[in-house]
Amino acid sequence: MFNAVIDSLNLRELELTGRKFTWANHLHNQTFEKLDRILVCTDFESKYPLTTVHALTREISDHTPLLCNTNSSSQTYQHQFKFELGWLLRDGFCDMVRDVWNSVVDTGTPIERWQNKIRRLRQYLRGWAKNISGHYKKEKKELLDKLDELDKKAEGCALNETEINLKHVLNDRLAELLREEELKWYQRAKVRHLLEGDANTKYYHLLANGKHRKTRIFQLHDGDNIIEGDAHLKEHITSYYKNLFGPPDNSWWN
Repeated sequence: MFNAVIDSLNLRELELTGRKFTWANHLHNQTFEKLDRILVCTDFESKYPLTTVHALTREISDHTPLLCNTNSSSQTYQHQFKFELGWLLRDGFCDMVRDVWNSVVDTGTPIERWQNKIRRLRQYLRGWAKNISGHYKKEKKELLDKLDELDKKAEGCALNETEINLKHVLNDRLAELLREEELKWYQRAKVRHLLEGDANTKYYHLLANGKHRKTRIFQLHDGDNIIEGDAHLKEHITSYYKNLFGPPDNSWWN
């Protein structure tokens, strides 16, 4: 009955961070169970994609209190550059890439020339992608509004030939935009058990959010100390690797 309610409401469990179980008995051969969970709807997960769940001290209770943190106030960082497969569907994209690649002056060693070209291309595509993202959202909304207007009109009277043709054009263009959006989330989700062409854009979106939570560092243990917070984590990680590799040794350059 409980599982049937979860399925009917399309709820998803947020993965517990820091431990696997929330209860254990006191026998010699202990039994571990997960009695406490946090379930959310897909709209909540879409709005708060970085939500984490931490287990607190349960004291003498059989249940472990769970702390749900949306991480909505965390410091934001520049997203890592990702080449989107959907860009290849855009007219003129390959020509644009070729022009940017050839615009860099060939100086230095072959590896330096390659690094300069790839750095320039990455910088250009980052700005280009940010710009077209705004145009994409605007165009998608305009297409949906026009199609909705035609649908409402068709309920009252028959559409003429021009309006019917316009509706076909709008639907074709909308399909192109949705195809690019689906490829974007398919690529980020990296799933293999569904066909690439399946219309599961929202599913891919949620799966990508889950992968993002798994790869993000929320806390580290340094002996008996627990390090939390973006600033403290960054300081600790930087210090750790500086001590690990030591000061730069320039003797081999001489």
